[in-house]
Amino acid sequence: MTKLTIIKVGGQIVEEPETLKQLLADFSKIQGHKVLVHGGGRAATRIATQLGIESKMVDGRRVTDADMLHVVTMVYGGLVNKQIVAGLQALGINALGLTGADLNYMRSEKRPVKTVDYGFVGDVKEVNADILADLIAKGVVPVLAPLTHDKKGNLLNTNADTIAGEAAKALAKHFEVTLMFCFEKKGVLRDANDDESVIAEITKPSFEAYVTDGTIQGGMIPKLENAFEAIAAGVKAVVISKADEIGKGSGTLVR
Repeated sequence: MTKLTIIKVGGQIVEEPETLKQLLADFSKIQGHKVLVHGGGRAATRIATQLGIESKMVDGRRVTDADMLHVVTMVYGGLVNKQIVAGLQALGINALGLTGADLNYMRSEKRPVKTVDYGFVGDVKEVNADILADLIAKGVVPVLAPLTHDKKGNLLNTNADTIAGEAAKALAKHFEVTLMFCFEKKGVLRDANDDESVIAEITKPSFEAYVTDGTIQGGMIPKLENAFEAIAAGVKAVVISKADEIGKGSGTLVR
């Protein structure tokens, strides 16, 4: 089966010209088929402020009212996405920027209101992997913005980690998929205060042991739970690393 690498990078990497330039240079060197998934939250917050629109967050998650939906659509689907596409084209990579509405590749439903009303936020329900796979097989590199649609004419703000994970799971029937989440550390750490204490490999039994003894805690637990869900759905491996380490074989390998 042909290999496919899916890289998810946070907004802080793609929003600054120098880090974006380095990311795209590193991404361009990855061999074979690839997909890039990006965020853009800080840029959305900055532009919303300039427009006089208040940014509301609950437990680190953005509340997306009608005005904020306009902003994130402009920023994620427009400014950030097209800057990445243009940068990749400059490196000879035939990139195509997509929201979930484009080609109906990812459909979601508005998150139901429970204790918090997150507004126009989408929970993914369906991925059209066949159409993505056709593009990838033709040599196109999809650049996926964190926006989906409900097939009723509404765009929905959707977490970029979720976009990457759902795309990886759906594409696993077409390719041997490696999913890489890039964040601020070099990988999963044995000691939160030691950036060099990267755990090279984590399996489900070792993960459970690390959680029990407190080595792995906090926000890293759901990240790894999502990684194991992806593997259970057919993804070959998940890597957690820094953006400037992609292509170097470093980071934490989850399998």
